[in-house]
Amino acid sequence: MTIQDIDPSNRPLGVAMPSVDIEAERILLEQDLEQSSGLRSPRWRARLLDLAAVASFALMAFLVTRTAWFNLDHELVNAQDQAFFEWMLAHGARVVTDFAYPFVSYQVNVPYGINLMANTSVLAVSIPMTPITLAFGPHIAFNVFLTGALLLTGVSWYYVLSRHIVTSKVAAWVGALFAAFAPSMVAHANGHPNIISQFLIPLIIWRTLCLVESGRSVRNGALLGLLIVWQAFINLEILFMTAVGVGIFVTIVGLSKAEHRRHLKTFVAGLGVTAGVALTLLAYPLYIQFFGPQSYHGLASDIRHFGADLGSFWTYSRRSIAGDWKTTMYMTQNSSEENAFFGWGIPIVFVGLVVWLRRSRVVIGLASVALLFAFMSLGPAIHYIGADTGVPGLWSLLHGVPILNSVVPTRWALAVAPVIAILLALGVQRVNGLVLDRPKAVLPVRLATTAVLSLTLIPMFPTPLLTQPMTETPAFITNGTWREYVDERHTVVTLPLPDASFPAAQRWSAITGNDMRLPRGYGLFRSEIDGTGAFAATPRATSQYFYNLWAGYWVPKVDDTRRAQTLDDLRYWEAGLVMLPPQAHDIEMRRAMSDILGFQPKWVEGVWIWDVRHLTSTVADD
Repeated sequence: MTIQDIDPSNRPLGVAMPSVDIEAERILLEQDLEQSSGLRSPRWRARLLDLAAVASFALMAFLVTRTAWFNLDHELVNAQDQAFFEWMLAHGARVVTDFAYPFVSYQVNVPYGINLMANTSVLAVSIPMTPITLAFGPHIAFNVFLTGALLLTGVSWYYVLSRHIVTSKVAAWVGALFAAFAPSMVAHANGHPNIISQFLIPLIIWRTLCLVESGRSVRNGALLGLLIVWQAFINLEILFMTAVGVGIFVTIVGLSKAEHRRHLKTFVAGLGVTAGVALTLLAYPLYIQFFGPQSYHGLASDIRHFGADLGSFWTYSRRSIAGDWKTTMYMTQNSSEENAFFGWGIPIVFVGLVVWLRRSRVVIGLASVALLFAFMSLGPAIHYIGADTGVPGLWSLLHGVPILNSVVPTRWALAVAPVIAILLALGVQRVNGLVLDRPKAVLPVRLATTAVLSLTLIPMFPTPLLTQPMTETPAFITNGTWREYVDERHTVVTLPLPDASFPAAQRWSAITGNDMRLPRGYGLFRSEIDGTGAFAATPRATSQYFYNLWAGYWVPKVDDTRRAQTLDDLRYWEAGLVMLPPQAHDIEMRRAMSDILGFQPKWVEGVWIWDVRHLTSTVADD
């Protein structure tokens, strides 16, 4: 099943389209393309081209992530998300080795824990990667995850494009290269491997189109349902956007002609099987996500207002060789959310392709999805180069709707890139069709095509991810000495307490296989104020006090009220040990905690520690 099956008008010019044998048509068309250029190659040449394509994706993935590999004592500048996913990789290994409950964990944010279904727990990746995590540690596993996500996404798009959408391998390669390494993908490689793990998306799109096959509703529906379940345990946000996009595309293309509508009954039957399989397998995990411990209802209001800047659609990303961070910094919330930034070339090529191929219902369907997603990404209020235009966006009507209120609006622009990738592949395919019966035109047409693609894509070529030195892991952790002071019932309270500003402690917990339980942490937790998702647990008096000391802010002197608050907080956090690693303002924090507890810490294997079990343990503990 191919896009050509849905829209027979989408074929190279001058090529007859047999109506019965799609695979034979594909082979004949490839032979025609080879003959038109004076080449007659055996089947191994096609396989060689496939291998070359895969090698190019591997090279690109390495070029983007090479700084992480060459500097293993470094971390991404988005350190909090890297620490979060290293912790998640350790959790996946813990599920395999210790049969830990996969959907909620009480190893972080003690005592409330963290709802892993309401976060991006990546169980579909972390569990299969358990051997790598156990053998090399979560830090190396994260690098494998990051690089592999880009590589596999490129390979998957190339497979679907070359086997099921276009016949030209060059066209498929161009489309896949853009889909896997678009500026938005490179931006999210800065700490969001779950988002760039899109290798299932082209398979889901392909298997959705296969639902029109007569007599295979159960088989095709079940396969699609399993793919959806797999993707749900990587990233639900990307799955939701894919579902919306495919739904719009199928509606526009599938219902546009009477001959397409005859497949409606078969399609709906297959979709019913898909829904049955997916909902059966996801019913319990989704229940935990929306109603389980630490579940939340939508993102915080400020996050739901994150929109893509209108000017970003024709501006180059800071991670592109033509980009300029001084320009982009006004158009995005942070460097990981550069979800548009296509430069000036892609908008021009997009408009040109749509006008040129406007008779194709497939192209009209794809263009409609891209434009809708672009408008939705602008958020509730449209901004241009950082300034509020005063014009409300389409998302202003949607951002309060349940489910939609958990989507970051700017990320709808992320879903535009795959649509453009398919259009690029179709455009290159059509160019090949133009010269089938015109051998003399082959060279000039291909030179012109290469020039256009070069001018469009080369300025977007990605630069390597930025890294920074990691906070050194104390020997107290790596040697396991901490286990002498803390059992499975108690936590290690680090100063400052772990959150987005101090994610190192969460990474240290991952090194221990998440055995080291932590209060607070970085993730999405239920806000005690309004029940929405917050990126940090609600602060307590002690966590805020030591954060202010760490940040260099003025704090009041320690008094009896402070001592009582800290003792209450340590008991609340089930603390067994307070640990202070060397860092800025560590002298002030050491003096303050010693004054609060009434005794001095010990220096043990690179950290200051206060054993507080005698202050926090209860009779039940003993």
